[in-house]
Amino acid sequence: MQQKKIMAVYPRLTVYSEENFRGLRRIYRGNLGFADVDTVITGIESLRFFSTNPGATLVLFDRSAFRDNFVILRGNRSIRELDDILRRGDVESLIATDQRLTLAQVRAIQRTGSLPAGYRLV
Repeated sequence: MQQKKIMAVYPRLTVYSEENFRGLRRIYRGNLGFADVDTVITGIESLRFFSTNPGATLVLFDRSAFRDNFVILRGNRSIRELDDILRRGDVESLIATDQRLTLAQVRAIQRTGSLPAGYRLV
């Protein structure tokens, strides 16, 4: 009997509607971007980001559509209160990828508002 291979898709992003990993929860996999986090489970207040790749990238923006100020985080993260991450505002959009996005790539996304090929817009 032949065994099935199970392929895990990374990164895995688990988002929560309340701080401290409470409330409604959704799990997303693969390279993706949320143009407006308020449209997901009534808003994302906390999250867990996991990948087997230490260069996996999580980018948080303080405006919708990947605009304005941002912070780049690498590797696995558990963020209890998402709005504490950015100095000048709430997180309004984000990108989660198993790839190591460079500063130049993030700035290109910020400038155009478009995700790279192969990314899913949520």
